[in-house]
Amino acid sequence: MIVNLSLHLMRNSSRIGIRTLLFVAIAANLLCASPADERPPNIVFILADDLGITDINAFASHFTGDAPEKLFYETPHLDQLASDGIPFSQSYANQLCSPTRAAILSGRIASRLGFTTATPNTRTYFNQGITPPEGASPHDAFAHKDSIKSPQAWINANSNTALDPEIPTLPQVLKTYDSAFLGKWHLGGHGVSELQPSAHGFRELAFLDAGGSPYFSWQATWNNRKAHFPKQPGEYRIGQAGKPTGEDYLTDDLTARACNYIRERAALPKGSKPFLLYYCPFAVHTPLQAPAEDIAHFEEKKQRGHLGHNNPTYAAMLKHLDISVGEIRQALEETGLSQDTIIVFTSDNGGVEYTDPAATDNQPFKGGKACLYEGGVRVPTIIYWPDHYEGGTWCNQVIDATDFLPTLAELSGNPLPDDIDGLSLIKVLKNPEKEQSPRTLIWHYPFNVIVKHPDHGRPLTPHSAIRVGDHKLIWDWHGSLELYDIPSDPYEENDLASTKPELTSALHQQLKQWLSDHVAKPYFPTPNPHFDPEAPGQAFPFKDLR
Repeated sequence: MIVNLSLHLMRNSSRIGIRTLLFVAIAANLLCASPADERPPNIVFILADDLGITDINAFASHFTGDAPEKLFYETPHLDQLASDGIPFSQSYANQLCSPTRAAILSGRIASRLGFTTATPNTRTYFNQGITPPEGASPHDAFAHKDSIKSPQAWINANSNTALDPEIPTLPQVLKTYDSAFLGKWHLGGHGVSELQPSAHGFRELAFLDAGGSPYFSWQATWNNRKAHFPKQPGEYRIGQAGKPTGEDYLTDDLTARACNYIRERAALPKGSKPFLLYYCPFAVHTPLQAPAEDIAHFEEKKQRGHLGHNNPTYAAMLKHLDISVGEIRQALEETGLSQDTIIVFTSDNGGVEYTDPAATDNQPFKGGKACLYEGGVRVPTIIYWPDHYEGGTWCNQVIDATDFLPTLAELSGNPLPDDIDGLSLIKVLKNPEKEQSPRTLIWHYPFNVIVKHPDHGRPLTPHSAIRVGDHKLIWDWHGSLELYDIPSDPYEENDLASTKPELTSALHQQLKQWLSDHVAKPYFPTPNPHFDPEAPGQAFPFKDLR
């Protein structure tokens, strides 16, 4: 069209001034050189596991003002990434890993897909050979529960364990990319062969469809082909460890595979597809295991205990994760791909405080993994693309795990699928200091769990939450509502529910309506017919707020 317009103008130049012709020529050149016609960037997406909001020193310093030399953990490569790129101070995930992983890959709020928790290798309708009831998925975990002695007013809901390949996911949306998966999957029904990463369009470099993995001698677990439940139909495939790399520690092994993939792509002829490397290390998920020499190093550090960071094994695991990021960046530099590659780094939920001893501590934020307080769902996120999204400018805009899919779709020039909840972050990345439109975020965790409530110390009961603009409402299904103004009270110390009853009620109604409209019946807790409202051991009197 531009060529035809230029020819038309040239033929009629006697009636058009030279300045006009010059303007049109410049405009044509600019259009031809627009970003849409450039080769889209490669994507390295790194999803850490259970990494808390203040586990990266750059984030700890940002929120607390503490100098780096006061901090126990050692994260120089992640600190450098934050300095080079755009770190986000209000980036949200879900309370547990599988829901966040489903949200990232689909761009949808996890509970819409039935992902309400993360399960171990537990019973599902599929692996028990049971026809699921109406509204449930064959891959629902239907009887997942912790051993809790205190009275429970609610019976746990179901939780989906398998991401349906019919839903457009990240590699299917990025049709123009070579997409590779590496590390933790935990979205395939715990070993259902046809639901592993390849079903979504990933090339499987090495993976395990489970919540956790040994960090030493893990290969037999990853290569196991014997189903945990004998009744499970079809082929069982829980993962594959890949060819040996010579590394004895899992995080180091996965790092080597990530770097090998980058070098492989760099060696291809010019004009080859850009790539998406979706790298999901198990670090820093339990079991807490690390090389002995690294543990010894942290046992003797004088900063041990600062911000509650007191576990030398966890610190050593985090050090290897940090080194992993550094080696990936080095591989991009050495292959000449760094300028053409966007790096996204984030975590799937808050840090784990409930192990004994605690893995980490999310202070000054409240709560941790499994909680809907900020310490459970606010996560460290950094996005970096040289000459595009850089400079170390902190972005305070509220973003969500569902935003990554639409962002990468727009960045790569691929059309968005229908019916997603996330929003593209391109405008935010171009101007991280500009205030954007308020967001509405939803969380739904319909489970009684052994994790202790940060206020009263009893096991968590089912919770749901909503954030609209500045205000966040937490609904404890045992019968309480909490309201916080997050920008002014990020550590959730001042509950406004009693002083702002109208806003509290309005947000509660909005949350209930959204859940009713978007979440299927199997993913709601149900009343326990054996519950005695007068039973001792309750944190506060029961009240059904439905």
